[in-house]
Amino acid sequence: MQIRPSAIEAVIAGFALALCAGFASAQDIKIAHVYDKTGALQAYATQTQTGLMMGLEYATGGTMKVNGRKLVVIEKDSQFKPDVGKSQLASAFADDKADIAIGPTGSGVALAMLPVAEEYKKILLVEPAVADSITGDKWNRYIFRTGRNSSQDAISNAVALDKAGVSVATLAQDYAFGRDGVKAFKDALKHAKIVHEEYLPTSTTDFTAGAQRLFDALKDKPGRKVIFIIWAGAGNPFKIADLDPKRYGIEIATGGNILPAMAAYKNFPGMEGATYYYFGIPKNPVNEWLVAEHYKKFKTPPDFFTAGGMSAGIAVVEALKKTGGNTATEKLIAAMEGMSFQTPKGKMTFRKEDHQALQAMYHFKIKVDPAFAWGVPELVREIKIEEMNIPIRNKR
Repeated sequence: MQIRPSAIEAVIAGFALALCAGFASAQDIKIAHVYDKTGALQAYATQTQTGLMMGLEYATGGTMKVNGRKLVVIEKDSQFKPDVGKSQLASAFADDKADIAIGPTGSGVALAMLPVAEEYKKILLVEPAVADSITGDKWNRYIFRTGRNSSQDAISNAVALDKAGVSVATLAQDYAFGRDGVKAFKDALKHAKIVHEEYLPTSTTDFTAGAQRLFDALKDKPGRKVIFIIWAGAGNPFKIADLDPKRYGIEIATGGNILPAMAAYKNFPGMEGATYYYFGIPKNPVNEWLVAEHYKKFKTPPDFFTAGGMSAGIAVVEALKKTGGNTATEKLIAAMEGMSFQTPKGKMTFRKEDHQALQAMYHFKIKVDPAFAWGVPELVREIKIEEMNIPIRNKR
């Protein structure tokens, strides 16, 4: 049997194309997004993924390339389980050859993932896990964070509540996010007094017993009395309002959250707190683009964690631009330490000492507007970076 020259040429051409395709693939910049795609924080995770892709799109001018190299996002589901997050990140670095990783959603998962980044000497950009210990005593030099930390939440919320004569009881989830949040909040208070800390399982749906302990701790205190809620994911701790804390003169206070969760805020007109993001608050070109594009694509406004995901995407692209597309870890660390970049919240800066992104927060007061399904956080004032003395808690 004779093989015609044309057939041989076709085989050679196909082999050459395969080589070229392999070479092009090798030039891709691989970004692993390891996030809690399923589990209690699924709603947060979905927003982060949407925001990440929009951030990459915005920062690359729609090309999804840096210095001619294509950005490829590899998704991994950490399932809100620390052991799964740890193994998924290891797989991303070892098997998928990811150049950099982003995530996860839950603080407990993030803490399990930090040593993996150190083992593989690859950057993990934490977004949106909040616990202080992530950039505190559990931190290593391969960890950066665009998400706010517990201290930023706490210090900004103390602006609304830290007055002499105020008694505060806290209600939080019994895991890293809740406990770190309460600790940071206590550290931030200079005048108000914490009289009780109530920690409940993340799966709690009946808050009656916890609410009664909170009421008992506050009801006989003089002056202003406040229950401050730190909660994420499933369950609705605001149902404690159904038990009528007002009969004891007790108020409810909390920070920001996603829009569906803020539907409960409509029951608390005038409630004050501080938030990381609400689409109607920041006035800057990045947020204008995000709001307009999100409405165009999804017919809804961007939410709390969408802005965070976008900030992470922008940070990665800006770092890669500084290195000329070089993904070597040491070059990325050098580029990112002290790096400032524009986000939907305005400027963020990675602090050199612990790689925490310093950023503004927003003091709000809830307004009930029939046009919105949620309580609208009206801006009282922007709490600027320079006003927040965020502790450096690592052991560098």
